[in-house]
Amino acid sequence: MPEAKPAAEKATKGKDDAKPAPEEASPQEAPTEAPKEAPPEEQSPIAEEPTGIFLKKPESVSVENGKDVVIVAKVNGKELPGKPTIKWFKGKWLELGIKSGARFSFKETHDSASNVYNLELHIGKVVLGDRGDYRLEVKAKDTCDSCGFNIDVEAPVQDSAGQTLESFKRLDDGKSEDTGELDFSGLLKKREVVEQEKKKKKDDDDLGIPPEIWELLKGAKKSEYEKIAFQYGITDLRGMLKRLKKAKVEVKKSEAFIKKLDPAYQVDRGNKIKLVVEISDPDLPLKWFKNGQEIKPSSKYVFENVGKKRILTINKCTMADDAAYEVAVADEKCMTEVFVKEPPVLIVTPLEDQQVYVGDRVEMAVEVSEDGAQVKWMKDGVEMTREDSYKARYRFKKDGKRHILIFSEVSLEDRGCYQVMTNGGQCEAELIVEEKQLEVLQDIADLTVKASDQAVFKCEVSDDKVTGKWYKNGIEVRPSKRITISHVGRIHKLVIDDVRPEDEGDYTFVPDGYALSLSAKLNFLEIKVEYVPKQEPPKIHLDCSGKTSENAITVVAGNKLRLDVAITGEPPPLTTWFKGDEVFSATEGRIRIENRVDCSSFVIESAERADEGRYTIKVANPAGEDVASIFLRVVDVPDPPEAVRVTSVGEDWAILVWEPPKYDGGQAVTGYLVERKKKGSHRWMKLNFEVFTETTYECTRMIEGVLYEMRVFAVNAIGVSQPSINTKPFMPIAPTSAPQHLTVEDVTDTTTTLKWRPPNRIGAGGIDGYLVEYCLEDSARIIFRVVGVNIAGRSEPATLAQPVTIQEIVEQPKIRLPRHLRQTYIRRVGEQINLLIPFQGKPRPQVVWTKGGAPVDSSRVNVRTSDIDTVFFVRQAARSDSGEYELNVQIENMKDAATIRIQVVEKAGPPMNVMVKEVWGTNALVEWQPPKDDGNSEVTGYLIQKADKKTMEWFTVYEHNRQTCCTVSDLIMGNEYYFRVFSENICGLSESPGLSKNTAQILKTGINLKPFEYKEHDFRMAPKFLTPLLDRVIVAGYAAALYCAVRGHPKPKVVWMKNKMEIREDPKFVMTNFQGVLTLNIRRPSPFDSGTYSCRAVNELGEALAECKLDVRGEVAAACLSG
Repeated sequence: MPEAKPAAEKATKGKDDAKPAPEEASPQEAPTEAPKEAPPEEQSPIAEEPTGIFLKKPESVSVENGKDVVIVAKVNGKELPGKPTIKWFKGKWLELGIKSGARFSFKETHDSASNVYNLELHIGKVVLGDRGDYRLEVKAKDTCDSCGFNIDVEAPVQDSAGQTLESFKRLDDGKSEDTGELDFSGLLKKREVVEQEKKKKKDDDDLGIPPEIWELLKGAKKSEYEKIAFQYGITDLRGMLKRLKKAKVEVKKSEAFIKKLDPAYQVDRGNKIKLVVEISDPDLPLKWFKNGQEIKPSSKYVFENVGKKRILTINKCTMADDAAYEVAVADEKCMTEVFVKEPPVLIVTPLEDQQVYVGDRVEMAVEVSEDGAQVKWMKDGVEMTREDSYKARYRFKKDGKRHILIFSEVSLEDRGCYQVMTNGGQCEAELIVEEKQLEVLQDIADLTVKASDQAVFKCEVSDDKVTGKWYKNGIEVRPSKRITISHVGRIHKLVIDDVRPEDEGDYTFVPDGYALSLSAKLNFLEIKVEYVPKQEPPKIHLDCSGKTSENAITVVAGNKLRLDVAITGEPPPLTTWFKGDEVFSATEGRIRIENRVDCSSFVIESAERADEGRYTIKVANPAGEDVASIFLRVVDVPDPPEAVRVTSVGEDWAILVWEPPKYDGGQAVTGYLVERKKKGSHRWMKLNFEVFTETTYECTRMIEGVLYEMRVFAVNAIGVSQPSINTKPFMPIAPTSAPQHLTVEDVTDTTTTLKWRPPNRIGAGGIDGYLVEYCLEDSARIIFRVVGVNIAGRSEPATLAQPVTIQEIVEQPKIRLPRHLRQTYIRRVGEQINLLIPFQGKPRPQVVWTKGGAPVDSSRVNVRTSDIDTVFFVRQAARSDSGEYELNVQIENMKDAATIRIQVVEKAGPPMNVMVKEVWGTNALVEWQPPKDDGNSEVTGYLIQKADKKTMEWFTVYEHNRQTCCTVSDLIMGNEYYFRVFSENICGLSESPGLSKNTAQILKTGINLKPFEYKEHDFRMAPKFLTPLLDRVIVAGYAAALYCAVRGHPKPKVVWMKNKMEIREDPKFVMTNFQGVLTLNIRRPSPFDSGTYSCRAVNELGEALAECKLDVRGEVAAACLSG
């Protein structure tokens, strides 16, 4: 078909771009296929000119499923301000960097000669899900560019050449392959099979999405589709939804699972999580898998079976538990993913303030709670990134939990406030950078040089990195054959060989970057030689010479000293050097003598303190002799201070004392520098920038409870000494404040009990204990005081305001009657009566129990009394034990008494004279009389039951009936009924009932009954209180209620009053009336609610009044009563 040919050519072209042509193609077909190959890249008619920063953009390709593909791009580095950041995306937002691994890999190379970046994206074994639009993004600081391309993935196609040749078979098998007729039917059959396989494979997976992802999508909610597509890189959302809609129609209900796992779970690291499924058959075997590996029970993984539920508990989750989990039951499976969330990263060791000089190496370190945690560094509120580190000369370093910011050579621009931020905290520190002062250790000396000699100008400064320039009379000196300029360490030299008259002048050395200059003068010495035929006595040419004069020279320790002494005389004299009284003649070594015809040089390399002393040079010849004395003084930095110690400490201060150094270096000590650091730290902090002249220093602004160490440097005109020995670790800490509220709790003739509270301020040193001290004021009066003690020493004392007299204090007797005994104490017959009543009093009071004014019966009541309480015990209570008991506690003429009311109750007897008084219709009136024995308790009601005479089965008619009569309705006509009544009191129903003496016969309809003539009973009555109000004592803050019962007809109106004032709509009071039982609830009473409460009931026949007293006591008083 002509219409299909261009499409076939286009497809062939795309395939040839992705991979070379098959080698199986026959030579006959090669000329035919050649025109279909893609033209070379530089000759492509559709190639686009590269724009922006791209020299070569990535091209769209078509590749077979299962093959590898490489995408290539080139970026012009000349257009970028720095090293670029490369990111590959699929679609608009899926970054391929997160998929880096087995299938996706990236390669980036840089050609420094052409400044071109070569970028490659490798995708191994592509699947249908990899097809779609891709994007390459290149970013470098403010420059950003991107370009898109497409990858088309096709299903694998059999080799057309090989398949065709295989399908074309000769019909004659006995002949060679080149003979016989071709079998076209076999070719057609093979093509049909291939087309069916292609169609089946296309139907099986239209999008290249793995089966496990389809299972996850089928079990997920619609709102989670987009999230899952983003997570697994699915860009064709429309195709996914169509396929999912088709697949959901075919979903069958699971036979093994009632409830499957959720699509995903999330848990914080270190916590535990439970995965729960519910299966249809508890007997089915079940297995759990993690990333395809079966999970075995252990302390980490716990299996539970609860009914049909199967639970997997993962304890102490780590990042290794972030995986895919699967549960298999029979032939069915369900899966989920567990995401482990990192906990917040806390700062363990914060940054420390640092003070450095320009050019020093600085490391700012912080320690966090997690290995490999991400932290953000900021300087003065601006984030510090690795991209900026190349320009700002800093770098970041990670060492486990420690994160370090390193400056190789710090500058003034680096000073500021640095901050470290994590997702769980932040810290900051200040970096102080100061200019280092340049010190001149050895100045340039003036020189006087003869012709053809060598002139050496030398100086030494404190910084070995300082460079400088030499000037002669204001003109810069350049190196030449005769002039050499050198810089070795801290020493700068200018050497002039073969000195000439024109070399005379002023020479200056100027250090770079410092407002400082060192100058010296070069004098040219012309020597005129005159012949003197006679002898000349020797002469030493020094400023001072002779036996009685001396010349002093000062040299800094460590520097080189060369003393050239000019000598004249004819014939040439013999030179001898002395150190003290000893002859010195060494010509080699650190100290040596160099002799020439007209000069003798005394050389000391690296002067030491031991070299100090008097040196003498003596010259002699036949004409005479000459002597000169030189005193050499060696000066150095002083020795470290001695005996450095902390004499006293306070809450945030310490006093540091030291002794001056034994050796001051030959120069007076001008002052001292003090440093301190925290114990365990390596960062010393200067405490003074100006030298401190005293030997006692007060250090302030320290943190209480932290261990510190301190050291001292001595300073003289030469420099700073070595540090002293560190002080012993000390802790700024202060004694506690004085103990509080010292009082006397108890005094006897031999003891005193004191009580106090801890100090108001304890501090970081805590408190080790207390010292109690006393002082005799006289024979019977003592003054006490209490001192708190901790590691810092004694606190201020807390002293009693008044002295204590040693004698026993008489305490008035007092009964602390428990709250439940202030009302009637009710017990049943046969139960125990056990009353514990505490009391107080000193000395021990006498306790007496009485009943009705007579002592209690010891055969029934057991009484035990101690120093602080008394026990009233009856093993089995009887009704005879009821009554009022009095407890008397007496000390001499002081006395306290309490009354306890005990009521022993039992069940009441049966009601008396139960009679059926009247029968009408299906109703019967039953009356009775109260029981003779009420069980020593009020009868609260009656239980009425009925029974048919034929069956004698009893059924309850009324419960809790308060009247002594009742009307029974809904009786069955033609039956005859008996009635019985039970009495009820606080102990329950009576043991036996009262049975009616007659029956109630309900006559059938049609029988004329002559009505009984009776006079209607008048039920009206004036109000009457059946239960009065009782006096109460309650505790403030606890809800209370007042109860009483009233009867009256018509129903009386009830009014509550407090102190004869009506209580109206007050939210503090709640009034209820339930069948004549009246209640007044008082919410959170206070002492102001104490008073007389009364309840008035009024109807048309009269009124009734009940009163009681309510006492509301504070919590302290209540505690005393209950204690």
